[in-house]
Amino acid sequence: QVQLVESGGGLVQPGGSLRLSCAASGSIFRINAMGWYRQTPGKERELVADMTSGGSTNYADSVKGRFTISRDNAKNTVYLQMNSLKPEDTAVYYCHADNRYFSYINYWGKGTLVTVSS
Repeated sequence: QVQLVESGGGLVQPGGSLRLSCAASGSIFRINAMGWYRQTPGKERELVADMTSGGSTNYADSVKGRFTISRDNAKNTVYLQMNSLKPEDTAVYYCHADNRYFSYINYWGKGTLVTVSS
């Protein structure tokens, strides 16, 4: 039983910045990696960035150098700092976590909409 709640989405102009937050609650001890995926209508959900419990990070090529993932274990929260935003970054962003013991168990937030437009 893990719940993930995202916040921080909204409308931003191209070139602007936005910071997403995801707070985890429930059986926190079950969580290993945490990260962010995004999805647009008609397309498959794709990984944006994630971070393992050990601090290793992984980024999609399209966001490298612009987005930064961070994690505050004391607050059970993961962040995504999004800079130099482009219209193609527009999507619903979903917080994700996997289970420390069973890799086939995945936890998802309900998503937060990011719209990059003038």
